[in-house]
Amino acid sequence: MARNGNHTKELIERTALKLFVDKGITETTIRDIATAAGVAEGTLYRHFASKDELAWELFQTNYITFAQELDHLQQRYDTLKDKLAAMIRQFCAFFDRDPVLFSYLLLAQHAQLKKVTPEMVTAVTVLQKVIAQGMARREVPETDVELAAAMVMGVVLQVAVFRAYGRITNNLSDLSETLVTACWRVLPEEGH
Repeated sequence: MARNGNHTKELIERTALKLFVDKGITETTIRDIATAAGVAEGTLYRHFASKDELAWELFQTNYITFAQELDHLQQRYDTLKDKLAAMIRQFCAFFDRDPVLFSYLLLAQHAQLKKVTPEMVTAVTVLQKVIAQGMARREVPETDVELAAAMVMGVVLQVAVFRAYGRITNNLSDLSETLVTACWRVLPEEGH
């Protein structure tokens, strides 16, 4: 019985995720999710108290898990350049593996990001830490770490947006080395 409950919960989560990306959280109703998942609305409420709880759980759990993956990954490398390259490759592989989840976490504009607290580990905070450490080691000149992280994220995420809308047809993993080079170039250089 528990196994069926877990399967149903996963079905609800994947269905909601797709609808949240396609329609937006606000525009998606509990009825939409239940209908698309082929379950009764009451079944959905057995797993989640509300649509907002479902949206937050999907966001928080996956957002933090991805950030932790990035943090563990970057720790395997010694230099900013290698850390950044590994993280960008991971972003690309994540998009290729699960574009709907990637879109929900990193492309869709919704209120979930406003709920992120400063103590939560996120992909952005991991990236900022890696860049700050690279600056401290004098691998790149000191600059505004938040701006540097925003520029790196912008390069990767804008390409992901183009891929999500079919304007780019390559897998992001096939473009990862180009993105690594571009992201390295947006960081400040010595003498600038």
